[in-house]
Amino acid sequence: MTKRLYDCGNCPAYCCSYDHVEVTDADLARLARHLEVEPAVAERRFTKRGRGKGRHLRVLRHRKDKHFGTACRFLDPRTRQCGVYEARPSICRTYPGTGRCGFYDFLCAERRAQENPAYVPSFTRG
Repeated sequence: MTKRLYDCGNCPAYCCSYDHVEVTDADLARLARHLEVEPAVAERRFTKRGRGKGRHLRVLRHRKDKHFGTACRFLDPRTRQCGVYEARPSICRTYPGTGRCGFYDFLCAERRAQENPAYVPSFTRG
């Protein structure tokens, strides 16, 4: 098991701002069970079609976000925590896939440079 060198609890949830948070059939079924809706209803309400690496994907829908322009619709804007953590997609469960998170390293460096442990750089997209 890889030792984690980051703390998601000290991050504004940058990974939730990725345009394409892919949802597999198994992810959709787990999300539907968690939200107590049929998979077709969950797919219609919470996902959309996207493209990645030359193929069509089913991805989570976004909503406006003060830090990143948009973020996953399940990200709580106040707590910056996942609203469906127990049912989150596989890609979220394994992110970043290594012991380090590049954004967390960047965030820590910015916080040291600003001498502000709560500093969050703005990444709103224009």
